[in-house]
Amino acid sequence: METTRDHDTIENGNNHGAVAGHEAEEQTLHRRKMMGDSKDHEVEDEVKEVQSIEMIFKDTKVPSWQSQLTVRAFVVSFVLGILFTFIVMKLNLTSGIIPSLNVSAGLLGFFFVKTWTKFLDKSGLLKQPFTRQENTVIQTCVVATSGIAFSGGFGSYLFGMSEIIANQSTTANDSQNIKNPSLSWIIGFLFIVSFLGLFSVLPLRKIMVIDYKLIYPSGTATAHLINSFHTPQGAKLAKKQVKALGKFFSFSFLWGFFQWFFTSGDGCGFASFPTFGLKAYENRFYFDFSATYVGVGMICPYIINISLLVGSILSWGIMWPLIENRKGDWYSKDLSPSSLHGIQGYRVFISISLILGDGIYNFFKVLSRTVVGLTHQLRNKDPNMILPLADKTSAEAKAASFDDQCRTEMFLRDQIPSWVAVSGYVIIAAISTAVLPQIFKQLEWYYVIVIYIFAPALAFCNAYGCGLTDWSLASTYGKLAIFTIGAWAGKDNGGVLAGLAACGVMMNIVATASDLMQDFKTGYMTLASPRSMFVSQIIGTAMGCVISPCVFWLFYKAFDDLGIPGSEYPAPFALVYRNMAILGVEGFSSLPKNCLTLCYVFFAGAIIINMIKDITPNKYAKYIPLPMAMAIPFYLGSYFAIDMCVGSLILFVWEKINKAKADAFGPAVASGLICGDGIWTLPSSILALAGVKPPICMKFLSRSTNNKVDVFLSP
Repeated sequence: METTRDHDTIENGNNHGAVAGHEAEEQTLHRRKMMGDSKDHEVEDEVKEVQSIEMIFKDTKVPSWQSQLTVRAFVVSFVLGILFTFIVMKLNLTSGIIPSLNVSAGLLGFFFVKTWTKFLDKSGLLKQPFTRQENTVIQTCVVATSGIAFSGGFGSYLFGMSEIIANQSTTANDSQNIKNPSLSWIIGFLFIVSFLGLFSVLPLRKIMVIDYKLIYPSGTATAHLINSFHTPQGAKLAKKQVKALGKFFSFSFLWGFFQWFFTSGDGCGFASFPTFGLKAYENRFYFDFSATYVGVGMICPYIINISLLVGSILSWGIMWPLIENRKGDWYSKDLSPSSLHGIQGYRVFISISLILGDGIYNFFKVLSRTVVGLTHQLRNKDPNMILPLADKTSAEAKAASFDDQCRTEMFLRDQIPSWVAVSGYVIIAAISTAVLPQIFKQLEWYYVIVIYIFAPALAFCNAYGCGLTDWSLASTYGKLAIFTIGAWAGKDNGGVLAGLAACGVMMNIVATASDLMQDFKTGYMTLASPRSMFVSQIIGTAMGCVISPCVFWLFYKAFDDLGIPGSEYPAPFALVYRNMAILGVEGFSSLPKNCLTLCYVFFAGAIIINMIKDITPNKYAKYIPLPMAMAIPFYLGSYFAIDMCVGSLILFVWEKINKAKADAFGPAVASGLICGDGIWTLPSSILALAGVKPPICMKFLSRSTNNKVDVFLSP
């Protein structure tokens, strides 16, 4: 599920992020509140969660696994997959912060099919009713499709290979360390590497879900949501939620269309409005009127948005102005602002040090919890034993309950033979080992074999840790591949490109492995067959391998300044990933003066902050900022953090006025804002490709500059 994607920030989740792990508990509680903790009596009856879900559905026949895979389900999944891919791609190429879109996928899937079946039912043509199992298939397929926009690296490792990003680095920008995007090789690459993770952990589904009773908080929350939709009260609430989503979708789309008219040049439009003054604008402090990030701020926990704001103030408000005062001492005055030997180097590499510090700490934290939990399981012979880290108040913890009996029976009914998983992994790995060196000449076949030997163990660790903590560390494993394979290949042998390609292979395997187990958990709790879940995941992944490259190609061709700092789509993490690869092959020789010392300080600071957060009581720990979130604005600026804080403020005020309505409809409103602005990128890209430019440039000038312009224009 996208909620657990970590893509360095909240990227799953959806990041589909590593910050997703920090927010998992709050998100789960928030969703549960949506379904049952309201004090408002009008909403309470609609969102109340019944103790035994399966007792409600005991008279409803569960369709066969083939019947769960309907044509209408995949038609809806295809349409929604395109919509969510545009959203994820836009977020990838702007700030890299991707919220969970699971709720939106489940809600819109329910709405589209329910509307269609209701129409057919009235006309007497309905042959198969809409079930929660089919709803689960749709949600799984949509998230798998849009998830490729994350694991495909279009805003990170894959785009980091391009000449556009390489030219922003001062080293390793020769031809053997560059590979420009092309639709053909990107689609081929994704088809080769995106399915391995599905086969790597497939034989472990019973162990993970039934024997070990792993929680998978995001998968569990999504299952509760889908189950509630298909109760009479839940369907009534879902209808109201979709109506709210539709209103704000329309508003967001029309607002994006309106803003377009004023953006005919660089620095034009509402996005360049100097909200807090021109000096603050120069230091990237302004509100850019983005409906997308206001919506993202409403979905993300408050601590995420506050962490972003703290990072913005620390970097652009304090550090960068102080370092710029050292120009001529710490770095040459003649360097351009984008040179990595100047101020840009401090921004990029200090941001990297924070990301690595946070990632390494949480890697060992999740690894240790995984080892402890697994040790408890192996020592205890009781098959009904619950992990000490599990939520014992949840329905899954009641091993003898009616719900669990029904779910276990159904989950074990449609088994997938282990030989399918083993043979599938071996065949795809063999094809991949032969083909990948043809796509990337610098990636030797034995590098690929080494990755595939260790990948299943790492995929298991990621899937198991995700079940305990809701943390997916896909990007952390990807960074590990960058440094190991890049250093092994060496700079002179295209080590930068080899490291980035290896990162893509590793990220795809471990990310899809944890996503599949999340889906199995959701399917387990909605009585969806494991076979239908697996087939849906494969079809969704295949769709994503075509849709995501095509959407990226549209951005790539429509916007000439894609990937350039300060542009509409700067793709900030592409440069971050490339510079990680350069560090892996060159060491620290390319860093400007005192940058390495500052990197050490912030690397250690990220670890210390995490340690303090973990040992502090929760009532205080929830106010401690997250280093991973703080790192994002170090390079990018503060504007999106301000947008997200506005979203948080809206939700906060709404909760004070009517908490029940805010809990029930907040995610729908946020999803509408995100979807509307996200889908506007399609017509705006088409207009750009057609050469149609906005008619007006709205700019904001200082008084002195405006006087000069008036004098220049006066006859």
